[in-house]
Amino acid sequence: DRPLRGKLLKSPYYCLVAGLPDISLDDGKLSYSVSDFKAELYPDLSAQDRKLIDLFYLKFDNTAILKLLKNKDAVIEDKGNFAAEELLQLIEAVREGDTPDKKYPSYLVNFVSQYLQLSQDELYRADDLLAALYYSYGMSSNNAFIASWFEFNLNLNNILAALAARKYKMEVSSVIVGATSICEQLRTSNARDFGLNETLEYFEALQRIADIEELVEREKKVDMLKWKWLEDESFFHYFTIERIFVFLMQLEMIERWISLDKEKGNELFRKMIQDLKNEVQIPEEFRK
Repeated sequence: DRPLRGKLLKSPYYCLVAGLPDISLDDGKLSYSVSDFKAELYPDLSAQDRKLIDLFYLKFDNTAILKLLKNKDAVIEDKGNFAAEELLQLIEAVREGDTPDKKYPSYLVNFVSQYLQLSQDELYRADDLLAALYYSYGMSSNNAFIASWFEFNLNLNNILAALAARKYKMEVSSVIVGATSICEQLRTSNARDFGLNETLEYFEALQRIADIEELVEREKKVDMLKWKWLEDESFFHYFTIERIFVFLMQLEMIERWISLDKEKGNELFRKMIQDLKNEVQIPEEFRK
């Protein structure tokens, strides 16, 4: 289809996406990393699309700011959008009652403000508080695909937490993060499926995953579900910022598994890549 081919060739990131390396593993090592992308390809994005990719890298800033709030001398990975010095400046500005620089996302400013008001007995809530604010921030994105990805992750984590809470006779409402209608249903429903089986097509898959006792195997299944969601939902996104976002998410998953266990990471993602080879996002004639 020549009109379609012409349209794809005019896509803003045709060359960039077509030139992305295949995500594959060789002796438990990646030839490309999340940090490589930030250094090499991030500058080629439009200012608007950089903000979308920033949403991905903010997960590293979340980890960093939690460490720095506990210990200002903590060593953090240089993977996020902000250096340690910048995050410390944010913390100090909020502590002193000053107005933080507008470069910081609103949810991060809000979190630091709330964190500094927690008592010692409430500090255990910090991770959940930050997660709730981060997911809400991501779901407010004007990019429908990325907003849906954040919502999917919030639902996934909450459902697994709710199922585990029931299993171990804990109060479900205490483990739910966020303020969506799904969150509220998880907090209040007494139904075996929380009334979500017909609402969320992946609910049954999560129930099966929750029944897996072996932790590593359970983590594998969770990542496989995420991987499949990314592939399915981005199927018609050719050479777009969505495809770049998917590449980064998948790359980060691989990096995490290799860091945890090279052998298991190698085995898992070789299988995942092989299984998904037929679910290509770019028609074969446009890959030539």
